[in-house]
Amino acid sequence: MPDVQSMVAEFVNKLRKRKIEGSQATAKCTVELLRSVISHQRVPHANQAAALIDAVKAVGQQLVAANPVELAVGNVVRRVLHIIREEDLSLTTAAMAGLDLLDASDDDDIDNCKGIGYPAMSAAVVAAAARSTLRPPSLQTLLEGTPESATVPYTSSSGADSESKTADKSSLTRKLKHDVIEGVNQLIQEISGCHEQIAEQAIEHIHQNEVILTLGSSRTVLEFLCAAKEKKRSFRVFVAEGAPRYQGHLLAKELVARGLQTTVITDSAVFAMISRVNMVIIGAHAVMANGGVIGPVGVNMAALAAKKHAVPFVVLAGSHKLCPLYPHNPEVLLNELRSPSELLDFGEFSDCLDFGAGSGSLQVVNPTFDYVPPNLVSLFITDTGGHNPSYMYRLIADYYSADDLVM
Repeated sequence: MPDVQSMVAEFVNKLRKRKIEGSQATAKCTVELLRSVISHQRVPHANQAAALIDAVKAVGQQLVAANPVELAVGNVVRRVLHIIREEDLSLTTAAMAGLDLLDASDDDDIDNCKGIGYPAMSAAVVAAAARSTLRPPSLQTLLEGTPESATVPYTSSSGADSESKTADKSSLTRKLKHDVIEGVNQLIQEISGCHEQIAEQAIEHIHQNEVILTLGSSRTVLEFLCAAKEKKRSFRVFVAEGAPRYQGHLLAKELVARGLQTTVITDSAVFAMISRVNMVIIGAHAVMANGGVIGPVGVNMAALAAKKHAVPFVVLAGSHKLCPLYPHNPEVLLNELRSPSELLDFGEFSDCLDFGAGSGSLQVVNPTFDYVPPNLVSLFITDTGGHNPSYMYRLIADYYSADDLVM
């Protein structure tokens, strides 16, 4: 599939060069690419699920390696793998149920044959047939535990039924790919509508005349606050500027354009202003399995200030940001360093910057993210509702399979 390979290579290049901004856009593009991979993947007649899983894992490994910091990529790859496993299990269960019905029908036929001299089949034969549902029966299985007199009438009377079972199994196997693509389409819709689903809950958490503190820039937070404003809630928003990129300035402009009372404060003023705040609301870069949060740099300081003053600390996150890994996992890259040019002007500090000159030179460290432990978080609001930090591991377990945690 040369077209799909070129699409994968192009997307890997975009991830490496950080050309896609935002976890939602990255997650959506990743799922759409995986949908193309699945639709173009040629699978054998047997073990289709294994073939699809191998294909998705091969592409997923390339995507995760291209940008390890963007955990949403690995999250949605694991979600797609979970969809494949769930659809395969569903079809297998349906096949088993179909066999049980056919077995019951066969038992009725055998009971009817008792009056004309055919002996009934033993329970061992029925159990053997159930165990061999998804594999071709061997001669030993057919003869084991079955009297010779019973073998002839059973095989002769159920020959058409055996062909029907084989045809049904083939039809169910071919249905897997179609069902997986439908599940992936639902995942794309879920990611696209996560902001709206979270914003619908704003009226339950933001009340009249409150003061809300946020940090950095997040579209989820923007839509959440604006949804409360549309419900005639009157409140004020303090926005920490989020130096050195000053993403808070962008959020403040958008809030003012939507008609919200907004005040910009410096990051260092969070502790000074927290006593006037009723709630801290932030967007997350990722939510870990232990309930910890990876967010914009400086968010841990805001969480500590909220804890000190008993202010609720609320985290907004779409389900594509729920990561099944723990912070200490070696596959998790918690941070990345951005260019020092965001902090210092090279022309002004060129004489003291560290260019390998040794001791006495100036070094610049510009981290992108902060980590907030779960004990500092009051509530998570996702597109499925509000959840306590202690429940996040259970919520995350519903989205992923244990076999896919390490790719």
